[in-house]
Amino acid sequence: MRMVDLIEKKRDGFPLTNEEIKYIIENYVNKSIPDYQMSSLLMAIYFQGMTNKESSALTKAILNSGEIIDLSIIDGIKVDKHSTGGVGDKTTLVLGPLVASCGAKVAKLSGRGLGHTGGTLDKLESIDGLSINIEINDFIKQVNEIGLAVAGQTAKVTPADKLLYALRDVTATVPSIPLIASSIMSKKLASGSDVIILDVKIGEGAFMKTIEDARELSKIMVNIGTSFNKKVVAFITDMSQPLGFSVGNRLEVKEAIETLKGNGPDDLTELCVEIGSYMVYSGGITQTLEEAKKLILEKLNNNEAYAKQMEFIKYQGGTIKDLNTFINVKEIIEVKSNETGYVKEIDALAIGIGAMKLGAGRETKEDSIDPDVGIILNKKVGNQVTKGETLALLYNNKENIENIIDEVLNAFVITKEKVEKKPIILEIITE
Repeated sequence: MRMVDLIEKKRDGFPLTNEEIKYIIENYVNKSIPDYQMSSLLMAIYFQGMTNKESSALTKAILNSGEIIDLSIIDGIKVDKHSTGGVGDKTTLVLGPLVASCGAKVAKLSGRGLGHTGGTLDKLESIDGLSINIEINDFIKQVNEIGLAVAGQTAKVTPADKLLYALRDVTATVPSIPLIASSIMSKKLASGSDVIILDVKIGEGAFMKTIEDARELSKIMVNIGTSFNKKVVAFITDMSQPLGFSVGNRLEVKEAIETLKGNGPDDLTELCVEIGSYMVYSGGITQTLEEAKKLILEKLNNNEAYAKQMEFIKYQGGTIKDLNTFINVKEIIEVKSNETGYVKEIDALAIGIGAMKLGAGRETKEDSIDPDVGIILNKKVGNQVTKGETLALLYNNKENIENIIDEVLNAFVITKEKVEKKPIILEIITE
């Protein structure tokens, strides 16, 4: 078998066999196949696509390139969720405790943020003392004891994916939907859960820009999961504006805690209730989806979800003494509207980049993060606003941020006509 023949085959639009895909991944990881040949194949895949069978085979080959975590000694059905990333996306901080408080087992391996999208690990590590470096035996013990653990992904999981992603990043092949699907699902399958709920975001603040692309990605990932005998459900959700009001690590932790107390933003609460219901139902806790939703709402209203969050934080070494003093910045700057009307759009990408420039995110993996800074929106799409009214608050520790203030102001589009609020959940794909 020669790599040049396989490149030619895919270039001409023919599907690769399971054996050929296995050969490619194994030999790329052991450095028998050079970067320049793999780059050619990635570009051929970008233009020619892959069949569902090819995508499943690629996922399997990437999955088998490293360690697969065995969670079988955790009692019950293990549930997990994955978001494709967005601005203000703190759903894991809400869903983990919420679903665990219902009796489901949530075993989650998460990643860090890069660019305009925040990472769950960075948000958790903004809590004093909290550690996400958990040995697998302790991880399993924690899930068995309190129903929830969140840890960083081990370097031994899917090493092929790390190599491929680094190459895709510099060869303009990141947007390939089969490659995205195989990358996400290989990591999720390696994490060992039985149920995987996917939150596929679309809009300016997400990697998927259209409903058609999001639908295609969702269907491929559900198909891959099914081929591995996993229960997979994909939600397509709106990311044309930030999720919730807060963007920034401690700001998002605080908002997640308020949501678990039943005081969260409408869009974040609705999304977590709906996704959480599928996690609880698919985890075998209830007989019907309706019962799962009723249980989820009960845990939000009786403070048990909040209590589970505090138990989880303490178990992983974290402490939050007082939410009122949790966030400390040099100044809070009001960004005020120049006109009266209704908020038609909020550019989520611009808000995410603004928060990153304040220090809430990182442009490169080596950048450090300021956990206290970020942006709180005072208005969302559909809200009425008057001239001089505050649109957003910038939590800032830097000097000379006039350009960031302008960028945040320009992220808001105000119109004279009344604007209808957008639904947060656009589609649910189960097969």
